[in-house]
Amino acid sequence: MISKTLYITLAFLFLSSVGCGNRTNKRDNASVFQTGNPGKAVISFSEVEHSFGQVKEGEKIGCIFTFINTGDADLIINSATTTCGCTVPRYDRKPIVPGSKGSLEVTFNTEGRNGIQSKTITVKSNAEPPVAILKITAEVIDNSNN
Repeated sequence: MISKTLYITLAFLFLSSVGCGNRTNKRDNASVFQTGNPGKAVISFSEVEHSFGQVKEGEKIGCIFTFINTGDADLIINSATTTCGCTVPRYDRKPIVPGSKGSLEVTFNTEGRNGIQSKTITVKSNAEPPVAILKITAEVIDNSNN
């Protein structure tokens, strides 16, 4: 009699645990399906530094930093800021789809500058990495001696 009761109890526990396992797996699969994986944008610059070399004081010079979204989600640049007002960044505010290229134009006004100049541009986006640092350098030559 005890062995029959023990057998029925073990069978009941076994069937209960198998049934619960299936329900849990179904819930887990449904939750993965519902939330999905939104993906990530990845910003990959072709270069992060640009040197203008020697330039004359008073010139406005510029360069273009190009990048590609190598991720699997749209890339959105939130801001591009510089270390001073003599450097102005411009970028497209439209989302960059995966696999597409984008660019960031930087203009540097050398007026009132002299000697070696180094400026940084901080780019913030929804990508990996979320912050990218770009750098421009120039040696500004005094124009009054010429």
